[in-house]
Amino acid sequence: MIIYPDYNDMKNPNILIFTGGVGPEREVSLSTGKALLDSLKKYFDVSLIDLKEERLPENLNPENSIVFPAIHGTFGEDGRLQQMLENEGIFYAGSDSKSSRLCMNKVMAKKVVDSCGVRTCSGIAFKDPNEINPKNLITELGSELVVKPIDQGSSVALYITSGQEELEEELSKMEKGNWMVEQRVFGREVTVGILGDDSLGIVEVIPLGGVYDFERKYSVGSTEYRYPAILDCDIESEVKSFALEAFKACECRDFARVDFIISEDGNPYFLEINTLPGLTETSLLPKSASCSGYDFDKLTTCLIEPVLERFSQNSLIAV
Repeated sequence: MIIYPDYNDMKNPNILIFTGGVGPEREVSLSTGKALLDSLKKYFDVSLIDLKEERLPENLNPENSIVFPAIHGTFGEDGRLQQMLENEGIFYAGSDSKSSRLCMNKVMAKKVVDSCGVRTCSGIAFKDPNEINPKNLITELGSELVVKPIDQGSSVALYITSGQEELEEELSKMEKGNWMVEQRVFGREVTVGILGDDSLGIVEVIPLGGVYDFERKYSVGSTEYRYPAILDCDIESEVKSFALEAFKACECRDFARVDFIISEDGNPYFLEINTLPGLTETSLLPKSASCSGYDFDKLTTCLIEPVLERFSQNSLIAV
């Protein structure tokens, strides 16, 4: 049985949940913010603030308030919001600005993770689709490819191509931007939640139609989830170890979710780290945490506890 602490008897700061944002994941962020509010208000003084511009609310007081950034992707997860909070001396939950910037850039994160021995997929980065030679690219990476933005989350603008003709077609539709293309690894998609120094349960993601894109990620009933995933012990151990190693290598903080694909020969390949994973009805971090005995309320309190500790320690130093 999980025994919840009596937070109401503790002197805690106000918790401000920043939600919404200006990016393509705005609606998902609103859902995450609402879910956090409904859970955390049972134990804390919590307010929900919808950020519709890339700026902080006025009159933030670092002496009595902390922030839970619940804005996915653009502005909320790319380090810019975190940098603003740091500049104002506001304590907040989750990874700092440096780590957030790194993990939002899938190419840079892969380089860091690869350097510590975690297996990654081969790929390249590009800005102008017109400069890509499809024939040469297929010669280098193979005919089965995944094309996606370097710095977006939630599988936004994810393309799967098979062969030169499909690759040329997708490239012709794309505008200049921060893009990457990876060798497609066929296998089982899994994800692992991280809380502090611990890997949680492994969730297997089985999208109907075979591609876990934005629509399948957030449409109820379009994806099957198995948690805990049924894996051989050695594979399970390696996935969990890789997840924690990636988390530490990228200097993440408090919590995250790490995505992998397990190839048909049983080798896990790192895909990305989500420093502000979703907390919606179909979100994966709550599923991962449930495998380790956390219900949703217990999870949300664990997500907020580290920043409460940092705030408390700073208050003691100030006194």
